[in-house]
Amino acid sequence: MSEDFRPLAERVIDELLAASPSRAHWAGDHRFDHHLDDHSDDAVRRQVEQLHRASRELAAIDTDGFDPEDDVDYHLLTAEVDARLFELTAVDERSWNPLMHNPGHLLFGLLAREIGEPEERVAALAARLGALPEALATAERVLGECPRLHVETAIGQIDGTAKLVSDEVPALLNRIGGRHPALGEAREAALSALSRHRDYLRSVLEGSGRDPRLGRPLWEARLWHTLDSDLTASAVLAAAEAELERVTAELADAARELTGRADIGAALSALAREHPDDTSIVSRIEESLGRATAFVGEQDLVTVLDDPLEIMPMPDFARGVSIAYCDAPGPLETRIVPTFYAISPTPADWSAERVESFYREYNDHMLSCLTVHEAMPGHYLQLAHARRFQGSTRVRGVCDSGSFVEGWAVYCERLMTDQGFGGLPARLQRLKTALRMIINTIIDQGVHCAGMSEADAMALMTGRGFQEEGEAAGKWRRAQLTSTQLSTYYVGYTEVSRVARARPPGTSPREWHDAMLAHGSPAPRHLRRLLGV
Repeated sequence: MSEDFRPLAERVIDELLAASPSRAHWAGDHRFDHHLDDHSDDAVRRQVEQLHRASRELAAIDTDGFDPEDDVDYHLLTAEVDARLFELTAVDERSWNPLMHNPGHLLFGLLAREIGEPEERVAALAARLGALPEALATAERVLGECPRLHVETAIGQIDGTAKLVSDEVPALLNRIGGRHPALGEAREAALSALSRHRDYLRSVLEGSGRDPRLGRPLWEARLWHTLDSDLTASAVLAAAEAELERVTAELADAARELTGRADIGAALSALAREHPDDTSIVSRIEESLGRATAFVGEQDLVTVLDDPLEIMPMPDFARGVSIAYCDAPGPLETRIVPTFYAISPTPADWSAERVESFYREYNDHMLSCLTVHEAMPGHYLQLAHARRFQGSTRVRGVCDSGSFVEGWAVYCERLMTDQGFGGLPARLQRLKTALRMIINTIIDQGVHCAGMSEADAMALMTGRGFQEEGEAAGKWRRAQLTSTQLSTYYVGYTEVSRVARARPPGTSPREWHDAMLAHGSPAPRHLRRLLGV
């Protein structure tokens, strides 16, 4: 009965949030702002015990008679508990991925967003900085052999975290005024610990020979937990390979429409000449955001909300994995705080040729697609709608689906260009991003399951995907640094698109899109149940 499930769900959610301040931070629950994640053996053992107990108690619930809302929450929470157990026991990423131990995002959240009274933020920041030396010491105790690429990336991110602590803590104190000796002492201890941890990572770099590939059994199991879908790994791959052929043909038709010839490379090269540089990329994104927001309103595609949004260069501690991201307030956040749309500038040590290649890839038309995906009407708007969902439990606020979040953003890319946003150039770039999304899915599985080589992956991306070499090299890195996440875009897009096509007769696009966004961020298969399609 629902009366048995709801209090259990609330207790399990509390346990999940208390066990992971990172999860609480993402969710917008500030009760744990004084803490860092504890990756020690004892803490993980306690989490596993709690999760096993939660799994048994959830399995004992009689769901007969549940309404769709509680039934979806039940399945979401059960899947979350099972996935967390799988990650802690089967994957055990804390023992081989040093990126997991970087506290930069938890510090940034307190420094960048004005959440609560200044004294509260300072106290929380001092506590987190005070906990940092032990957290990094724990990392050094539990880390075994790591993949070299992960260690290299972690060194760069730790340098970025040290810069954050060095520069932004004094800036915060200047903004709020006054002296805070405890914060100053914690800052110095944290900087010392970060320096020692950087030395540790450098010392283990040469001996870091672990293969970053998960292998088929572990990758397929993780994919099942990640997607929360009925699709098998083989079905995903077969569909992606078929879609690659279809989109390539569509792109050739668009190229003929632009240039008079079905020469995809030539058409994309012509568009690539119109691009920003390091000094203008943020302003170009701001311009594209204004155009996208106006277009969504004019076409009445989905209800536009006015939550604050800030475009910013990606902080150093977060670089090395993706080119851009949307950092939104969590679904449980009660205060009005900004969403950050972050874009990574080119590294200072890049050659002029590599910088030029990067901006040919991220040309003006591609930036329009990127802004649709990350901001309007993609991640920023979808997550703003999700924060307005109020359920009978907090399950929907904590157990989100990456497939829905990414699927919606990719669906929006097609929605906007199909409606004429950006004209033919934007449609060409959207089709190129579709190729990229499909190839990402193929590479994700190829790298972790089939021994795909760097040469084969690069050939696929630069050949069939028409990507610049620098973009392809970055994606090769990302495929090794992550697993299964690259598959959420294509699978999510196909499943979200299926929901969108089920719009009832007489329902306007805006009404249907609003309905799709009114239930938080559940896996698409659960959204179909909630919408009755």
